[in-house]
Amino acid sequence: MNFDINTIVYILEIIVGGLLVGIGVHFVPVGGAPAAMAQAAGIGTGTVQLAAGSGLTGLLAAGLMMSVTDNLWLILASGAVGAGIMMGSTMLTGSWIYAYAVGAPFASAKVNYDPITGFSQPPYVAPGTVGQGIPTVCFTSGLIGGMMGGLGGAMIYYPLYLINGNAALSAMFAIGIFLVNAVIASWNIQGTIEGFHDPKFKKWPFAFKACAIASILLALASVMITGGA
Repeated sequence: MNFDINTIVYILEIIVGGLLVGIGVHFVPVGGAPAAMAQAAGIGTGTVQLAAGSGLTGLLAAGLMMSVTDNLWLILASGAVGAGIMMGSTMLTGSWIYAYAVGAPFASAKVNYDPITGFSQPPYVAPGTVGQGIPTVCFTSGLIGGMMGGLGGAMIYYPLYLINGNAALSAMFAIGIFLVNAVIASWNIQGTIEGFHDPKFKKWPFAFKACAIASILLALASVMITGGA
């Protein structure tokens, strides 16, 4: 296929979408197995699963908006808002379980005071744990990360669809690009993370570099393959 100015713009959009995914993962409060046992703050599942959930929701929301308009900003906004709602709902449901089923107070062991509310955290951290539940700062960070993931998913899907006009093919490649960047970010985090207040968040530049390389290669490959198809 010919790489005209429009194709170059599409490739850049896919690259930016991949970077949004990779960085957005670092905002999502992931507690993994420890959080499932109320021994760490965050959501009790892995980074890739949460990233995939926000990205796929954003992709679906963007696809729905594309069925009624071709306005790029509305499509991107739909992806971000859809993923934000998904992530917010997940954290809210998890909070209900922590509060009413487990009886655990929400507390972070990464900071002495919640950066959002200013509430003291150490008095509520149970001995032998590194926090529990989803404190306000974790919830806020998760919303940011979810919206970044949804925005990234929409930015990947939109140009691919414009290139080939096939929703299923575009979605398949968008999901692949999304998951690759999510896995790279997950390796960078190496376990659990509470959000932008977590010391591990400072490692995001390493993921940015790796995701940039992966996104460039994946964008070129996906545009050439789907364009040829």
